[in-house]
Amino acid sequence: MTAKTTHLDPEELHSNPAFTQGVIAPAARTLYVGGQLGTDSTGNLFDGIEAQTTQAMRNVLTVLAVAGTGPEHVVKLNIYLVNGVDAQVGYAASRSVWGNHRTAITVVSTAGHARPGTLVEIDAVAIIPE
Repeated sequence: MTAKTTHLDPEELHSNPAFTQGVIAPAARTLYVGGQLGTDSTGNLFDGIEAQTTQAMRNVLTVLAVAGTGPEHVVKLNIYLVNGVDAQVGYAASRSVWGNHRTAITVVSTAGHARPGTLVEIDAVAIIPE
């Protein structure tokens, strides 16, 4: 049996093709992806919001794949951006990697991250289909 999520988009709330207002996840094994930065396998931090977002999303996808799941099973993304970065550039970069997989998303503006130079950090919650 494959676990299937249900998106909730009430007419009373703003609708957007990039996200859904809520996700119902059936009883399933759950994966919590820790905060991913725009770093490669050697720890090299990419420059700029576009490159960091692209790499952070790739890192999320890598963790999902290793767990046997994918972006279509993500029920929540949290994206933490440093104050002053162009969120639209980050959004476009994330869509180029993530595609059209809608999920519940929270975007938070922060004063900074634990690693100096980090402009974006992304974590996720996903179900693992059986």
